[in-house]
Amino acid sequence: MKTIGLLGGMSWQSTTQYYRLANELVAARLGGFHSAQCLLYSVDFATIERMQKDDRWDDAGALLASAAKDIEAGGADLLLICTNTMHRVYDQIADAVSIPVLHVVDVTAAAIRNAGLSTIGLLGTAFTMEQSFYRDRLASSGLDVVTPDDDERALVHRVIFDELCHGVIRDESREAFVGVITRLVERGAQGVILGCTELELLLSSDDADVPLFPTTRLHIEAAVDQALADS
Repeated sequence: MKTIGLLGGMSWQSTTQYYRLANELVAARLGGFHSAQCLLYSVDFATIERMQKDDRWDDAGALLASAAKDIEAGGADLLLICTNTMHRVYDQIADAVSIPVLHVVDVTAAAIRNAGLSTIGLLGTAFTMEQSFYRDRLASSGLDVVTPDDDERALVHRVIFDELCHGVIRDESREAFVGVITRLVERGAQGVILGCTELELLLSSDDADVPLFPTTRLHIEAAVDQALADS
């Protein structure tokens, strides 16, 4: 089994899901007492969040690249950035290490294409929904991307940072998100990406009439596939 490196803590609420899913998937596939062989480097999200707000993406990239080097030095064979938004600095991180860095958009786009969809809704932080790094990578896979309107993007961003990052799960927020998804579908979305790792704490497939694509699960499933490829 290869060792999976997890670069997380952005926020730790979702990183716990990466760790849990990695172990559940390995146990399901190998049985017995098997669990995931992994290394976790969890950063202080307050530092990253301030850099996001201040538009200091290069500084954030340098910080995470340094952490990635430590993960590689610890013996990881592959690396996951346990957040959608910080794939904004994917190139800085990938360039700093020699091990593969699995891109969350690539594995998500593959799942969408395998489902036969071409137009996809995107939920995530304001950075993910509004900046080009995420949407352009989806577009390069042949997908048309639909995002919420200004007010709904603000709602989604607020719930992520003010609630989900702190482990607060509110039924009222879930209902509001169901409304956002409904309006994305009315605008042509055939499915919706849960493009923030914390969103899987709030939403499940039961909350929509179209397929939801949970990036955390898809990301860690791809990593486990690689880790067990030679097992």
